[in-house]
Amino acid sequence: IQEPEEKKIALELLETEQAYVNRLHLLDQVFYTELMKEAKTGKTVPEEVVKMIFSNISSIYQFHAEFFLPELRKRMEDWNRNPRIGDVIQKLAPFLKMYGEYVKNFDKAVELITAWSEKSPPFQELIADIQKRKVCANLTLQHHMLEPVQRIPRYELLLKDYVRKLPPHSPDRGDAEKALEMIFMVAKHSNAAIAEMERLQNLWVVYQRLGLEDDIVDPSNELIKEGPIQKISTRNNSTSEKYLFLFNNMLLYCVPKVIQVGAEFQVHLRMDVEGMKVRELKDTEFPHTFLVSGKQRTLELQARSAEEMNDWIK
Repeated sequence: IQEPEEKKIALELLETEQAYVNRLHLLDQVFYTELMKEAKTGKTVPEEVVKMIFSNISSIYQFHAEFFLPELRKRMEDWNRNPRIGDVIQKLAPFLKMYGEYVKNFDKAVELITAWSEKSPPFQELIADIQKRKVCANLTLQHHMLEPVQRIPRYELLLKDYVRKLPPHSPDRGDAEKALEMIFMVAKHSNAAIAEMERLQNLWVVYQRLGLEDDIVDPSNELIKEGPIQKISTRNNSTSEKYLFLFNNMLLYCVPKVIQVGAEFQVHLRMDVEGMKVRELKDTEFPHTFLVSGKQRTLELQARSAEEMNDWIK
């Protein structure tokens, strides 16, 4: 007899969950535990570093191994009598918020592995030893660590498919739809966390290039565009190299520093976006020129191409 489509998907969920728990076991009970044991002897890396690399992987492992996988298994064994998994997945959804921390920490974890592998040969050797084991399937620690990051989107896809294949009057429809909505919210939440983290990271790098001037460092700012520009001096008909940073609330008009100690740029002028006017200048001598005027003063700027000028004006 042909198995119903929704049961096939539910079984796939169970199979991938089993494989996933094995992967979490490898991360938590093998890599983390063994690296921690070595760290405690003081020979490889500080314990703090190992904790920072693995973030909250232990909680994630415990949750899946001791709760979600057994619950899912029970459901599938009982499928013919009671064909539903939606309720179990609803219980899973709130716990997936634990992934926020792990996902946010992922880039830093990979950087730490690289940095300490260079600094500490024993640390590198231990990782290499574990990676040689059959259970690692010739994959690196970093590769295995990516798995939890990819798991939530996987739940979302499988569940979408499951809901689509359910017969209209299935007893699981209501629960499965609600579960999908909950998983969707968590997935969105973890993507938003990553995006926000990247934004702050990029912003911080920009602030460092500007020499961390107090009144400029504000986490709510958003960098819209940056790039080199020529400043036209009408007095002696010449141009000089400057650099612009456009944020949602201000334009920073900067001079590249010749000697770069700490900062790359010196902020010469800060113009509020509010009340700022921009227009193109049709100047035969200096093509691609535009005028930016703020409350304080007006700048005559030349871009490298018409396209670049239009980008700035926009």
